[in-house]
Amino acid sequence: MIAPILARRNAAGFWLAVVLTGAGTGLAAIALTALLEWVQHVMWGGHGLDLLQAAARTPPLHHLAILIGAGVLTGAGQLLLTRLPSGNGIDITAAIWFQAGHLPALRTLGSAMLSVTIVGMGAALGREGAPKQAGAVIANAMSDRVRLSDEERRLVVACGAGAGMAAAYGVPLGGALFALEVLRGALALRFVLPAMVTTLVATGVSWAFLPDTPTYVIPAFHGSLSSTAWALLAGPVVGLVSVAYVRSVAWADGHKPTGWRRVVAPVVVFGVLGAVSIPFPQLLGNGRDVAAMAFTGQIGPELLVCLVLLRPAATVLCLGSGAPGGLFTPSLALGALLGGALGIPWAWLWPGVPPGLFALVGAAGMLATTTQGPISTVVLMMELTGYARAAIVPMLVVVATATLIARTIEPRSIYDARLTDEQVRERQRARDHAPGEPDAGADAA
Repeated sequence: MIAPILARRNAAGFWLAVVLTGAGTGLAAIALTALLEWVQHVMWGGHGLDLLQAAARTPPLHHLAILIGAGVLTGAGQLLLTRLPSGNGIDITAAIWFQAGHLPALRTLGSAMLSVTIVGMGAALGREGAPKQAGAVIANAMSDRVRLSDEERRLVVACGAGAGMAAAYGVPLGGALFALEVLRGALALRFVLPAMVTTLVATGVSWAFLPDTPTYVIPAFHGSLSSTAWALLAGPVVGLVSVAYVRSVAWADGHKPTGWRRVVAPVVVFGVLGAVSIPFPQLLGNGRDVAAMAFTGQIGPELLVCLVLLRPAATVLCLGSGAPGGLFTPSLALGALLGGALGIPWAWLWPGVPPGLFALVGAAGMLATTTQGPISTVVLMMELTGYARAAIVPMLVVVATATLIARTIEPRSIYDARLTDEQVRERQRARDHAPGEPDAGADAA
């Protein structure tokens, strides 16, 4: 009973840390988004986040120059970051589960800044990694300030990382569920309120400067028996592809270059990406624009099939070169492309389902399996698209079947890729028992 009593005495400090983490993360998301848009505008001449349109009208040599420059910056940045104190690393998942939420502030924030910069230059990685890292660092600092216990710190750091995603994409409920289901590993009721407060504050702060609109604007699809039948068949395929994707991410992360190769490998990889992006500009950036096109049926069958192979290869190569970045939107884009490609033969056999609906359901299935967060994924897809009903049945079918297949074969998520096999097993055991554990942070809530 000692931990709960101490937690109740520090309840005011706990909630102060929660609110300040949310506010700080919202401000960080604004700053990082502004940096991303500025870099993109300077490098590609585009406005906002429309990288695909800007890259499509950019001369070929410009592609090569920008991407090689991103490779040089990545190599130099990684060398600089290795000289900063790193403790036991800067991975958020490992920090929450095995380091009581402790993160090296300077190196983590430096990695976030480098990540946003190279994504703006065209790296095929996600931009959500940076606000997640910033939110986790702020949460860790607030935990130090009010002297939270290790269990309270774990919860607040997970909430801070989820708030980073919530603020960046305007998804307060999905961000809260992501923090608990994917990062903290437990959808316990005692965790829900701190997570929701953190993400609501962060999103509210970010909406003062960022647009309060869905990330993806999609048509008003209508569910049907055909789309549900397709989901039953597509789910296992999505699950198997996600297993291959997660394992390729784990392989790439485990074979990052060391020594002098830290400088050479990014230049080579980004140079190749720059060359291939001349005929395929859809490979550049985090994949948001590609997913948006797939959701609205604007990608032809041949290009869909090509991008299903090229997009994940570009992401894995960028990650393997040592470049920091997120994997959320690249995974969503892969799912959208895969769903669209799997829908091509189905549309011949049973016409009537809009191509964008295949992409939407495929994106949900891929996100659920690669994050190992089926519940948070469904909510995130609804918030990201402003879509609440029509595709819910095929979406749930594909999420359930794909997750079942993926978890049977591969227990890791894309966020577990940096963990050792023993750490993955330890985390899985902890997740299985988490709802019944006493938790100081929860009692404070």
